Amino acid sequence: MSKKIYRLQSNKMIGGVCAGLAEYLDIDATLIRLLFVAVGLITALFPMFLFYIIAWIIVPVKEEVNDIRKS
Repeated sequence: MSKKIYRLQSNKMIGGVCAGLAEYLDIDATLIRLLFVAVGLITALFPMFLFYIIAWIIVPVKEEVNDIRKS
């Protein structure tokens, strides 16, 4: 079974792209967010903003199952 990247709704700040990428790479989402901001500032924000918007549109949302069971 191959790994796939998804946007996460449970750990999202804006669109869940960084959280999904962090889960895919098996690292902390905060690190991905900090790297995203750093690269965005270095590249004058527009390329990273454009990348994020495109990823937000293209990457599917992961269907998460709630573990809460009704009594």
